[in-house]
Amino acid sequence: MGNFMLGIETSCDDTSIALVDRRGNVEAIETVSQYAIHSEFGGVYPELASRAHLEAILPIIESVMAKAKVTPLELAGIGVTRGPGLMGSLLVGLSTAQALGMAWSVPVYGVNHLRGHICSVDLEVKRLDYPAIVLLISGGHTLLAHVTSKETYELMGTTRDDSVGECYDKVARTLGLGMPGGPAIDRLAATGEPKIKFPRPMIKSGYEFSFSGLKSSVARHVETHKDWDASDVAASFVEACVDVLSSKVLNAIWDKKPKTLAVVGGVAASPQVRARMQGICDETGVTLCLPPIKWSTDNAGMIAMAAWDYIDQGIVTDLEPSPNLRLDQA
Repeated sequence: MGNFMLGIETSCDDTSIALVDRRGNVEAIETVSQYAIHSEFGGVYPELASRAHLEAILPIIESVMAKAKVTPLELAGIGVTRGPGLMGSLLVGLSTAQALGMAWSVPVYGVNHLRGHICSVDLEVKRLDYPAIVLLISGGHTLLAHVTSKETYELMGTTRDDSVGECYDKVARTLGLGMPGGPAIDRLAATGEPKIKFPRPMIKSGYEFSFSGLKSSVARHVETHKDWDASDVAASFVEACVDVLSSKVLNAIWDKKPKTLAVVGGVAASPQVRARMQGICDETGVTLCLPPIKWSTDNAGMIAMAAWDYIDQGIVTDLEPSPNLRLDQA
């Protein structure tokens, strides 16, 4: 078996390719963003996303292989996202991986994008210890899970409507901040005061989430208050989001008594989220596991890392795209 896993991530609007060894060392990675393509639409336009993936994917693979000076003979396999995600975007990655697998005579592993995010905490340095509570917060997903081993995932709750990252992006557009919305809102929030009492949807309703009402509340405030201050709106919005997330996490910790708390996904890069989660872990004695910020957003390194786990566990998946793949499905 070769020493490297080639990771391919095309679930949404980033084309990402990486080479990762079994210990989680990232030998090379390149990620091409499509923000410039989609910004005028206020969100990801699926047809344009898949077309951009088609144009970018092979040149990036060639570049990553050349940078790492790795040949196909040194590959243990190819790990590629099979879901969840946009159908067209997933198809580009999967078809490319299968073609290269046949040409290079290496196995191809269809990887669950959600499990990839969990594996992001172990890139470069192993951090995660079981049992763990996992909070996955991104532009496409918001979920809370109890993970007792690499093989056992219990989904405790997910969002009933918008993900928290999607809510960040929509509020950013309301405030005229553009894309990507999350970092812009966090920066603006740091300069404001959380004076506005926005709702905390479902904060006392088990482990389910809902963010569409919060998004609408921010829009109504901006529409009905001529003297609204963008920094105060941002600070109040972020505090509402973090209050909801932290309440669910704290309840899950008391309920499941884990060793570690892993916070993953693009919103895990938020300084406000990180600070609040660290406070919860200091209070409960649980170890906080955070991926470095560069591994929080979608990237092929986490997909390659998850593919190594699939090999270790003997997991064999089909290579059909699964846009609605769940966490408990490999």
